[in-house]
Formats: sequence, structure tokens, C-alpha cells
Amino acid sequence: MNLKAMLAALRGVTAYKDLLAQPVMKRAMELLSCFAHGDGLGGLEAYTGLFYQLRLEGQPGLGHWLGEALRWSEGPYPLLAQRGDRDPALEQAAKLDISAFELLASVDCDKWLSHLGRLLDSDYQGVLTSLPRWQRGIPFSFDLLTAAYREEGAGQFARYRAFVWEGGALIPVEHPDCPASEQLLGYDGQRAEVERNTRLLMEGKYVNNVLLYGESGTGKSATVKHLLTLPGMEELRLIEADKADLGGLPALIRRLEGRRQKFVVFIDDLTFDRDDPTYSVLKTILEGGVERRPQNVAVYATSNRRHLVRQTISERAGDEMDRSETIREKTSLADRFGLRVLFQGLSKAEFLALVDMLADQHGVKLEREELHARAVAWERFHGAQTPRTALQFILSL
Repeated sequence: MNLKAMLAALRGVTAYKDLLAQPVMKRAMELLSCFAHGDGLGGLEAYTGLFYQLRLEGQPGLGHWLGEALRWSEGPYPLLAQRGDRDPALEQAAKLDISAFELLASVDCDKWLSHLGRLLDSDYQGVLTSLPRWQRGIPFSFDLLTAAYREEGAGQFARYRAFVWEGGALIPVEHPDCPASEQLLGYDGQRAEVERNTRLLMEGKYVNNVLLYGESGTGKSATVKHLLTLPGMEELRLIEADKADLGGLPALIRRLEGRRQKFVVFIDDLTFDRDDPTYSVLKTILEGGVERRPQNVAVYATSNRRHLVRQTISERAGDEMDRSETIREKTSLADRFGLRVLFQGLSKAEFLALVDMLADQHGVKLEREELHARAVAWERFHGAQTPRTALQFILSL
């Protein structure tokens, strides 16, 4: 194998430069560079480092890793193909890059070790013989990758459906906690409103931001996360953001514009203190800044408070001349959510009916009169008449 030519081809990668910055490719480039310069000890370090990095990332071989990295790349060519656009110069560059990666993946470990054996003295031969090998294979090609980009999308938004926005970084969630329909208890009308708004988003319409408010334990957060399980929502992506990280959201939302996927930015348990600086950030995101919110993005928030901002009795009874204006300013944030969905606590009859249903599901054999009496006592000391309280009661039996 012509190692210098392979090294030159990889250094000439242009459309997939993002791969070269990743640890696996850094180790592979080090290995080739050491061979090209006759550095046996450096080559041995690079070989073992490459094996370690492949296993650390859960890949059996270099070709398998390259296949995954190319498939989920966010370089200019995958994004171009995802949009269905054409750029002959970029397409040619991508073909050359993939040819270079194919050449690298085609090299058998025995060839790497044989070359190391020629660079190292006899003291190292026993070590070389016992070194582990990675699998050989090329499970990718330019045509296969291009078809995948066009049909299924490119990058992390094609690979994952849920993310956490934390410290200015977007962290993928491989296994999101999304309740199934049978796990949701009551509030069918409220869920239908949220689903209707989201389906309009999926159709490419400019939709309302949504505030789900009401008592704790009524399933507001579950309603939002449940959206990912519904048919027709395959292109929906959920990005959960903590109130403390709202400062970076405007920049993130700009990045989402023009993507094929639709995005719900989800802020759970949203409440502001009186002088909270993130209040104005969210206010601008929702409505009122120079930039318009992208059509493929909506903000969904849950709160136990209708007006989101904590207020004291002294504030309402204060002696400010503009007290009413101050109160209106604080309560105006909730009004910027075009769709506000109320989740009230259940009536006593609804609560006990839910207890009966859960008791049947969990095989509870108590007489209904005793079950109801104990459920009312549990609710009195452990919470409100909500689905969460009903489930906690049944699980306590």
C-alpha cells in the first residue's frame, strides 16, 4: 500500500473536514504520518490509540466508524443533499473524500502490523503479534450516503428526535422518556388542542406558541413529550431547555431555520421571579424582537402559574402610581403564548373514577367503598385530585 499517497488523499479532504477533527480520524492520521516518516514507536502508539478509540465509541472497525460518521455528518455536502440542491464542485469534492475514506477502511490490520514490524526491531515482535485487530469492511459508498441524505436527512437532527439545551450546547437524548397513549390519564380535550397545533406545525404552517398551565401532576409535561410517539410526527424534534439556559436560545433558534425538521422548544415548569433577567429574553423569543421566529419552530412551556411571574400581596397593594401598569407588564408574558391550555384538578367523581380504572389495571382487589375511602384519605394528606396522586395511591397499596 502507498501510505504517502493515502496520507496525501486524506489531507486533501475538503467536503468532510468535520470528520478529520474527530478522535478516531486523528489517530488514523497519526498512524499514517508515523509510517510515512519511519517512526515505528509513534506508529505503535497510534495503532493502539486507534483501536482504543474505536472500542470507546462502540465500533468494531474503522470502516464501520467511517460509515456512521459520514452518515451523520453535518458538513456542507450532506446538508446540500438533504435540501435536494445541486453543486457540481461540492459533489465532486465529496466523491473524492469518500474514495479516500474507502481506501483507508480497506487496509487490513495485518498490513498495518506488518509495516510496523519492518520499522521496529525484534524486541517488539512479540508485542505486535499479540495486538488486537479491528474488523475490516466498507459499509458505505457515495451513492448510498447521498440517497440517505435525501430521503432521511443529515446530521444530528436526522439521527435523534430529542435534545437537551444545556450550557449553550445541544445534547442528543438517545432514549427520550416519551409516555405512550395508554399511560396518559384524562384531559383528552386539552391534549387534542396541543396535538392540533403541532400537526399544523408539521404541515409547515406558522403556529401559536403554547402554554400548558394548571395544577401539578395533571400531565402537562407528559402531553408535550407524548407528541413524539404520534403517527405523522416523524419529523418533529423536541428540544428541552431549562429556564437558566434561555440566554442562548435565540442563537439556537436561528440555527434551526431552514431545516426540514420541525422543532418544539420545550421549557418545563416555567416561573419567573420579579427581577429575573431571563424574563425579557423569553419575551423577545416569543414575540417582539427584530427577528421573526422561524416557521418550523414553536415554543411550548408548562407552568403551575397562569401568569408565570410570581407576585406578592404587597406588590398588588403597593403605593406605586403605575402599579396597574407594572402588574400588566408582568402578566403580559403569558399572553404572548397564542394557545393557553388549562389543566385543572379533577372533580371528586372524576378522581375516584380514575382510581377505579387504575385499580383494575393493577389488580387491586379492595371493595370499591373501602378503596374510595382510602383514596380520599390519601389525597387529603398527599396531594390534590390529579392523575399523579391517583397513581401514587394505587402504587402504595
